[in-house]
Amino acid sequence: MSVYPMEKHYTYYLDLLGEVDIPLDGILSRTLYNDDHIKIVLFGFDAGQTLSEHAASMPAVLHFLCGDARLILGEDTLEAKTGTWAYLPANTAHSVQARTPVVLLMQVIKDWDSETE
Repeated sequence: MSVYPMEKHYTYYLDLLGEVDIPLDGILSRTLYNDDHIKIVLFGFDAGQTLSEHAASMPAVLHFLCGDARLILGEDTLEAKTGTWAYLPANTAHSVQARTPVVLLMQVIKDWDSETE
């Protein structure tokens, strides 16, 4: 783990891919950071695994760090690969279906202004 002490007032990871061991036939989620404003979660999906459709009451950003997946956002079925980035407004239904092992970084924005969306 490459996290610097909190007295430095920041959190630092040298290698996000090194922070997740993708489970065989499973999905791992690991919260890397959480405060009143933002929550950062790192996911590891084995090939063939699916995060079922759901929606969050807050906006989120998805950044695919490696792998290939099918990403469903609302009514749209999209491809996701290393480097794919997506912003999801609050209450957007979404799911992820991993075709290969996938590492996904999710950022949930907690202190958003619903009047600006």
